[in-house]
Amino acid sequence: MAKVLWDSTGERLYETGVDRGVLYIPNVSGVYDTGFAWNGLTTLTESPSGAEPNPQYADNLKYLTLMSVEEFSGTLEAFTYPDEFAQCDGTATPQAGVSLGQQPRKKFGLAYRTKVGNDLDPEAGYKLHLVYNALAAPSEKAYATVNDSPEAISFSWDFTTYPVDVGTIDSVTYKPTASMVIDSTKVDADALADLEAALYGGVGTDPRLPTPAEVIAFFSGTVTQVTPTAPTYDSSTDIITIPTVTGVVYYIDGAVVTGTYGPITASKLVTALPAAGYKFPAVTDDDWLITFS
Repeated sequence: MAKVLWDSTGERLYETGVDRGVLYIPNVSGVYDTGFAWNGLTTLTESPSGAEPNPQYADNLKYLTLMSVEEFSGTLEAFTYPDEFAQCDGTATPQAGVSLGQQPRKKFGLAYRTKVGNDLDPEAGYKLHLVYNALAAPSEKAYATVNDSPEAISFSWDFTTYPVDVGTIDSVTYKPTASMVIDSTKVDADALADLEAALYGGVGTDPRLPTPAEVIAFFSGTVTQVTPTAPTYDSSTDIITIPTVTGVVYYIDGAVVTGTYGPITASKLVTALPAAGYKFPAVTDDDWLITFS
């Protein structure tokens, strides 16, 4: 082993900033299939809690130590927020421009990026932060008069999370989690590009938040590209036929559909998402409007 060295050139690392915020809204199946750009994001404070030791005593000695469950929570601050976040902040809109507060709050997902720099390059890389099953708490909003030192109103929300399943990967079973971090300086660039294509969307492809297992699959070299096939519609019977394509999951109104669907009485949007271990081409159609006639 070599001698330990401190502050070597290129190893004075630091992390700063926050940008590229994306809000994800889950469908009725809990899949984060829709993403919206979050402009004006200023601060995101991660505040893990729990994982506290609880000593147990026997025979007049410390017998063992049990650890409490660790939880992920935080505070989000921004100058503005996507309109779609209103439902996550307890606001309903019965009519355009009319809002009702104190309504049920919907869970949401987040993605945001922090910069990684060092003493040689302040733009050495970045980290992608993914948050699942977040639930925003009511927040204080302070409206102040305009004066000689004007400041934009800053909104702030505390949020808690509920872990999602990770599963068994390479014979290792992981506990559920509500957060993930991907370091661009340590992962394969092509795999990272595939992940970002999913997170941010592309030509004909909506942005989405992949599950933890899907994210890990991007970097394990086991992702297979698959092209979704368009569903068909029989206007004489009003039946939609869903194709069977390995690695493709189809949804209508947020619910998984297979085989045939209908008869329909109104137009329906069919969307497709890749299953874990699969990805769509960079340019592809992943939704189809079936027009009722």
